Amino acid sequence: MSDSTSWSAGAAPKPQKFSRKAFSRSRGAGHMLAIAFLIGAVFVPVSGSAADLIIGRASVVDGDTLEIHGQRVRLFGIDAPEAGQTCEDASGKPFRCGQKAALVLDARIDEGVVTCEPKDVDRYGRTVAICRVFGEDLGAWMVGLGWAVAFRTYSTRYMPAEELARQRKSGLWAGRFDPPAEWRKE
Repeated sequence: MSDSTSWSAGAAPKPQKFSRKAFSRSRGAGHMLAIAFLIGAVFVPVSGSAADLIIGRASVVDGDTLEIHGQRVRLFGIDAPEAGQTCEDASGKPFRCGQKAALVLDARIDEGVVTCEPKDVDRYGRTVAICRVFGEDLGAWMVGLGWAVAFRTYSTRYMPAEELARQRKSGLWAGRFDPPAEWRKE
């Protein structure tokens, strides 16, 4: 258990009792938030077995790839601009959209614990998975904000989110860009 604290030898600490007055203080709000998070974490539906899940703090490699405990994980069903890819913003000015996509994903994950449900392994040996942080599907989030596109070659799951981002001119859709798969061919 290298990434989490473990109990030291001996019994677990006794739970604290809170009076109504104590619970109304600012600390009580923090406890309630923690309880709500734990309840939410228990009820997040997962179709894979718990033994198959990849769980931990993630480092962002690029806009659609994470690294958790030294294992590369590609987000299922999405394609984000490559690290060196440039796009044009709404005014036609070039910007490093691959870098921006990675920064957006990193900001969303922050210090959260990422849970990934493996779906496949790609040709580079990366696990392809649906990953969540705070219960939210990171693929849907990236496509919905316009910083990735639905990777139709492998899934249609995120096409509605892509269409919404396109209509709203969010992220990449605010300007001009080559789809990442086309950019990689150049």
